[in-house]
Amino acid sequence: MSPRQPDHHLVHKSRAAIAKGSKSFALASSLFDRETRERAWLLYAWCRHCDDVIDAQIGGHGHVEPTDDIDTRLANIEGLTRRAIAGEETGDWPFDALGQVTKATRMPARYPLELIAGFAMDARDRTYRSFEDTLDYCYHVAGVVGVMMAIVMGVDPDDRPTLDRASDLGIAFQLNNIVRDIHDDARIGRCYLPDDWLTAADIPPGEFDKPMFARELADVVARMVGEAERYALSARYGTPALSFRSAWAVLSAADIYAGIGREVRHLGPDAWRTRVSTPKAAKLAAVAKALPQAMARHGLYADPTARDGLWTMP
Repeated sequence: MSPRQPDHHLVHKSRAAIAKGSKSFALASSLFDRETRERAWLLYAWCRHCDDVIDAQIGGHGHVEPTDDIDTRLANIEGLTRRAIAGEETGDWPFDALGQVTKATRMPARYPLELIAGFAMDARDRTYRSFEDTLDYCYHVAGVVGVMMAIVMGVDPDDRPTLDRASDLGIAFQLNNIVRDIHDDARIGRCYLPDDWLTAADIPPGEFDKPMFARELADVVARMVGEAERYALSARYGTPALSFRSAWAVLSAADIYAGIGREVRHLGPDAWRTRVSTPKAAKLAAVAKALPQAMARHGLYADPTARDGLWTMP
């Protein structure tokens, strides 16, 4: 089968996975040309599957059982991923989907493996003492997905300046996810806010989710949303390297996710009474807003801003 002709059975299953798992990603991916869209679905299916297996939400299609310890789950995922990247048929469809993407795009093996390293950070309850630690996490669970998506969209795997901008967008997405999900994460014993920021805000260790510190927490969150905006702005300067339709999808997704952070910041201490989400009308408005930006990207973003002070992947 030609790398340009993905297995339609895998595409169908991947499309179903994205429709169930992420309405925002599904909407943005609809703006791609067919080839890019199908490859994006295949990549998403593998990412989603690995995340679910790590969280013991599914049984791994016979290869990984939810009762297995976390090290066993990680080892199985890494082993199947390496086999898929090497071009082997694994018999586990999300990994075979990844194999088709990596073959078609010449995607370096380091990127899927770095995402697995990000899953391991969650599984092993890493602590985040500084914002640098938080950014390292954000890269490994989302920035690297941005890099892989850029390659899916046709960016040369050796085009490091554009891949750095793609990483910036993934990091921005994850920072916004963090501020939205603070209390949900706290309920399962996770905190991605840097310890030194919490200390500077006079929030005692382990008390960030307590109601008496809601105002201080809102200040920390506003600071993080500001950082997300810096990374999202940087990412826009990678769009001239993309096709029109890919740039449109990226700019649409950027505005949709930025809306989450803006709303959390706007609500302040009330942000976590209900889970902040982006209404469908707002998503469609973001798509409309991104259209002229994508058309004008070679002028708007022709002279890249410096990335001074931003986290950069190794």
